[in-house]
Amino acid sequence: MISGVYKDFILNSLSDNGTVISRTNSPDSLVGGHVPGYPISDTSGTIIDPIDQVVDSRDSVVDPEKYLREFNYGRVSTLPNGSTLREFTLVASDQLVKEVSPGVSYNVWTFNGTVPGPTIRATEGDIVRINFINNGSLPHSLHTHGIHPAEMDGVFEMISPGGKFTYEFVAEPFGVFPYHCHMTPLEEHIAHGLYGVYIVDPKTPRPPADEMVMVMNGYDTDFDTENNFYTVNGIPYYYMHHPIQIEKDKPVRIYLVNMLEFDPLNNFHLHANMFNYYPSGTSLQPDELTDIVGLNQAERGIMEFQYKFPGKYMFHAHKTEFAEKGWMGTFFVNDKNTTRNSSPTDNSSFYDTLNNSFVTGNPETSGARM
Repeated sequence: MISGVYKDFILNSLSDNGTVISRTNSPDSLVGGHVPGYPISDTSGTIIDPIDQVVDSRDSVVDPEKYLREFNYGRVSTLPNGSTLREFTLVASDQLVKEVSPGVSYNVWTFNGTVPGPTIRATEGDIVRINFINNGSLPHSLHTHGIHPAEMDGVFEMISPGGKFTYEFVAEPFGVFPYHCHMTPLEEHIAHGLYGVYIVDPKTPRPPADEMVMVMNGYDTDFDTENNFYTVNGIPYYYMHHPIQIEKDKPVRIYLVNMLEFDPLNNFHLHANMFNYYPSGTSLQPDELTDIVGLNQAERGIMEFQYKFPGKYMFHAHKTEFAEKGWMGTFFVNDKNTTRNSSPTDNSSFYDTLNNSFVTGNPETSGARM
């Protein structure tokens, strides 16, 4: 069963010295620990294993630390009728080559130079004006989920290379929505990265919380319509190396969006806790209290929770393949008696211990055996 995880997983990339990197699916090649309790496969040439290496955000497709809590409220002005106007600029590009995993570069298609694109935010009833510029070599457009006139839907009118278009509509209803290019072939435009998050706040604000955005995505780096890497916020395993800092007993609110192409379903599992879940964020009352939620492409919702106990807690896709290929991270819960952990984290001993448990069948523990 374990070797089946790597079926058809061939990573055709170039190492620094030009060596072609490939992962095999031979059961004899299983070495080490990649995700707790599961081995990784051996490689020929230079080993590219995102759990052991950290992407330099200066060369990467996005800075996940910055993206996590960055909200773009636009250039704000008041119209003569008293309405609030929020003006944004989104520039589409399809020529960039960026690092999506250590040593792996990929032709990313971006809004404003990153995958995901910037998180744009308004309040219900605001006028949203988006100045769209196509700096790419292909036709592109901007399709925003929500309610707006047909001519603002970004589906039938393509914007040619070098072209511009202004999308303008009232922000409604409140909730969390994706935006993305809607030109055909649509899977190509989304798989390469032309998407982002659009948040509409209710007129009466939600209660204060530590707010963050998480976009689940993947990269098909060998163009076989199967993803080689899975991430939250653009870089595999980033939040394993850089735990997200939160505070004990402080409410956390996550705007969660799934933009994964090629796989029909993705999910989010929170360890040692439960969260209130608001599908699409269009209600002020949660639908359920759970620790896992599954989402099809473009489905989204709001998660709210707080931790009672300090320490390090995992979150990840509860789909082994996705987790093994990068979709997992950690929260570091601080309190007044906890030293704040803001530096990159070495989790190697954690994985070594769990891998030893997998090999021997006897879990290691510092406490008494039951």
